Amino acid sequence: RAWPPADLAWLGEWRLRAAGGYTGRANSALPVGDPGVPLDTAFAQVAAFYRDRGLPPQIDVPLPLATGVQRELIKAGWHEVCTVLVQTIAVDDLVAATPPGTSCTLSATPSPAATGVIAGRRGPLPEAARHVLTAVPTLAFCEYAESGDLLAMARGSVTSGGLAETDEGPRWLGLFAIETAAAARRRGLAQQVVGALARWGRDAGATAAFLQVESQNAGAIRLYEKLGFTTHHRYIRYALP
Repeated sequence: RAWPPADLAWLGEWRLRAAGGYTGRANSALPVGDPGVPLDTAFAQVAAFYRDRGLPPQIDVPLPLATGVQRELIKAGWHEVCTVLVQTIAVDDLVAATPPGTSCTLSATPSPAATGVIAGRRGPLPEAARHVLTAVPTLAFCEYAESGDLLAMARGSVTSGGLAETDEGPRWLGLFAIETAAAARRRGLAQQVVGALARWGRDAGATAAFLQVESQNAGAIRLYEKLGFTTHHRYIRYALP
């Protein structure tokens, strides 16, 4: 919901997500629940789904929820790509830990400069990327600029339901694409854009916030820990050789 794929199919209760290769999380299967078929058959159908779209087969395994799937994936020859931490915090606590970001601007669509930052990090954006970035009803792009130069940005979304994307649970503020220009680092600008989005999310009814960060990104993890985020769970992305 917070990072919606342009192409979504179901294998039983599993979600098969595709978006032209734009980001791993929008181009991987989420094996939560019953696929309705034996696991070896499910893995083969996942692989076919992605290969039919010219994409590498990938499965994001949330742990410890899906340890059984993880075990069978490894037996079937899938290899680990990365580990991602899903971190959370109460929105009120995030507001208290961050500056108000009054110099930031908020918009429902990214500016050309922000789109350029996103494209520069990920490479040329496929058409499906715009769907991933903007197909959320409650959405804000937060940007901090000086003299017309974009120095920091982040994307925020507010969605209903739990982290497992069910229909139950609190309203969540999701934080994505938190970026600071290399020349502007160590100025607290990431805290500024996160702070502005925390207040926007609170006004939109969010009571908790989450973000995702790769386990090897030590600098980002230090920043998020400083703000009070803690790890809710992790997932490991697996791919076929």
